[in-house]
Amino acid sequence: MKRGIHPEYRPIVYRDRAADFAFLTRSTATSDQTVEWIDGNTYPVVDVQISSASHPFWTGRQRLVDSAGRVERFRARYARHGARRPR
Repeated sequence: MKRGIHPEYRPIVYRDRAADFAFLTRSTATSDQTVEWIDGNTYPVVDVQISSASHPFWTGRQRLVDSAGRVERFRARYARHGARRPR
């Protein structure tokens, strides 16, 4: 690996404020904000909108989708075309 051409790879905290969840990892991401971690050290922090702590796939909390309403709109939209007879 050539020296001096790669970004710095260092510890950083990713924080999901919606789920009150944070984790320490290593990354090349940068941030002006810092946070004091559990170990007493200060690390840069990146706020993310969604993480495994708040994503419906990982939490099992799915949003309810109004599929019945969609089906009814579809039927109403194409009801005026009438049923076509097969040839």
